[in-house]
Amino acid sequence: MNSKTNHNGHHDNGDGDQGAASSTAFLQWRGLMLVGICLFLALVTAEVEGQTTSSSPAPPIATGVAQPVLVPNSAPAAQSDDGTTTEQPGGQQPDEDQSAVFVFKTQVREVILHATVVDEQRRLVTNLDRPAFTAFENGVPQATTSFHREDVPVAMGILIDNSGSMRESRDKVNQAVLNLIRAGNRSDQVFVVNFSQDSYLDQDFTSDIDLLQQALQKGSTQGSTALYDTIVASAVHLRNNRRVERKVLLVITDGRDNASQETLLEAMRRLQQENGPTLYAIGLLGDELQQSDTTALQSLAEVTGGVAFFPKRLDEVDDITQIVGRDIRSQYTIGYKPTDHSKNGGYRTIEVRAQTPGHHKLTVRTRSGYYAGEAVH
Repeated sequence: MNSKTNHNGHHDNGDGDQGAASSTAFLQWRGLMLVGICLFLALVTAEVEGQTTSSSPAPPIATGVAQPVLVPNSAPAAQSDDGTTTEQPGGQQPDEDQSAVFVFKTQVREVILHATVVDEQRRLVTNLDRPAFTAFENGVPQATTSFHREDVPVAMGILIDNSGSMRESRDKVNQAVLNLIRAGNRSDQVFVVNFSQDSYLDQDFTSDIDLLQQALQKGSTQGSTALYDTIVASAVHLRNNRRVERKVLLVITDGRDNASQETLLEAMRRLQQENGPTLYAIGLLGDELQQSDTTALQSLAEVTGGVAFFPKRLDEVDDITQIVGRDIRSQYTIGYKPTDHSKNGGYRTIEVRAQTPGHHKLTVRTRSGYYAGEAVH
């Protein structure tokens, strides 16, 4: 064997020099590979960091403070005269110098008034134009936003006292009511309630004269009188009719309330809900008419812009219903958006004035006020 033993007991052979050279070459190659890998990783890291810094910044973390909602692709909001903010039509793009467009919408309700105008001789005045009227809320003039004087359909509740004392009066009362309905707009929606200590919706909203006549004849004329309860329930029923804007109640009774759970004040409050009905009342009190008997019906009518009538004779009822019909058909409809936008449920007074050449003094009859933002339950 061509081998030797060195001083350390290891053997050397003839290939020793070549093995050493191979080991040195391997170490050099491995070193170059490590350097290359490090350079490659450095380049990749630099590229990733460059892309991160050049992209859009991440959105800030929420801090608990409410932020306006950004509406993309919207034009700047336009503000109308009444303070309502709306978007521009057509989805226009904002100007280049606008980084964001914030659109805030405010819903401003409209108060609707139905007004009757009479002259010095108490004659109806039906030919006035919009500029003749000025509406005041809590003494502050309001800008008129809508106006018309056409004969438009009404939603009307006919409430007839069905107590025992009405037995002899009922036939003529029914005929007078039917004459009123026939003289109205063919698109009127009418319901009939017969009431004593309880109230009965004997016919819901309809324009059918035959159905209404049948309902009027259902009266049994017995029991006491729950007038206020019936008015409150009927006002709610009217409010639930969303198809017809103008709303009217006609109440016919021959006595004072003696069976209601509701009070007169509560009935008046319910009638004065925002855009509530106009109430007309016919009190068949005859020769026994007393101030205490008339006060309730007058109060209920006046706060809504209606009228209370107290005929001495039953024969006058038909004439009165004709007057009521003309009054309803001669009303002006006036709308305004209150300058006070709050809905705090507080009471707001209303006054409407009319002035036009040729009339020294005009009297406008409409509701005396309303409770802002309150709903009927």
